[in-house]
Amino acid sequence: MSALAHANGVTRLPIHHSEPHSMSVQASFDSPPTSDSIDHGVTEAPYERRFSPYDFNGGTTLAISGPDFAVVAGDTRMSTGYEILSRNVSKLHPLTEHCVLASAGCKTDVDQLRSVLDIRSDMYRHNHQKDLAVTSVAQMLGNTLYQRRFFPYYSFNVLAGVDKEGKGAVYSYDAIGSFERTHFSASGSGQSFVVPLLDNVIVHKNRNDPKRELGSDEVVEIVKDAFVTAGERDIYTGDTLEIMVITKDGINKTTFPLKAD
Repeated sequence: MSALAHANGVTRLPIHHSEPHSMSVQASFDSPPTSDSIDHGVTEAPYERRFSPYDFNGGTTLAISGPDFAVVAGDTRMSTGYEILSRNVSKLHPLTEHCVLASAGCKTDVDQLRSVLDIRSDMYRHNHQKDLAVTSVAQMLGNTLYQRRFFPYYSFNVLAGVDKEGKGAVYSYDAIGSFERTHFSASGSGQSFVVPLLDNVIVHKNRNDPKRELGSDEVVEIVKDAFVTAGERDIYTGDTLEIMVITKDGINKTTFPLKAD
């Protein structure tokens, strides 16, 4: 072994380099570190860097079923953290003439999920010369989400449509494809503000007055009130509300302005 360097009573190995012998590498063992030798902003010790493939882009969606219709709605704000990225991004995506998918979560995952569902819907349409029924779309969405259960789509989905019998249908999903048919469903950042209101007004929980059947126009007004309520407390919900009313005759789309701050 070559000669050892001694400094401050500590034995150290010499510094080897590939430069010519005329060039020397200066090594100081007892001088304090200078400002140029410090990694500014962090310490010189190893530190952890974090990366997440997901981003939560906010927004709220909801759907309500009626006797012969379904109403589905979502705001158009896309955010990350405290920054508004866009004020005009739709969270509603028609899959057939009688079925609409509403999704909140990570925009890139939502787009990828929509692409997969569109491809599978088109394949069925070309093979059978007809659209998928809403019950079949619901099962297809559940299967698609379950196939990605080990690396899930960061997408919170609500499916709405009209079934073969002409009745309104709403399906609620978790992240890996478990779903159920319900009277209404909501997802996204404003879910916790919307659900208690709809429990009271739509499902009629803990009320003694008679429950009456609501028409599509009344449901649309309730949806507007629900989003105005959510927007007052949720900074990720706002700008414009998209509403789609689905009947056996097709989809009718309207918009409603929300707060822009």
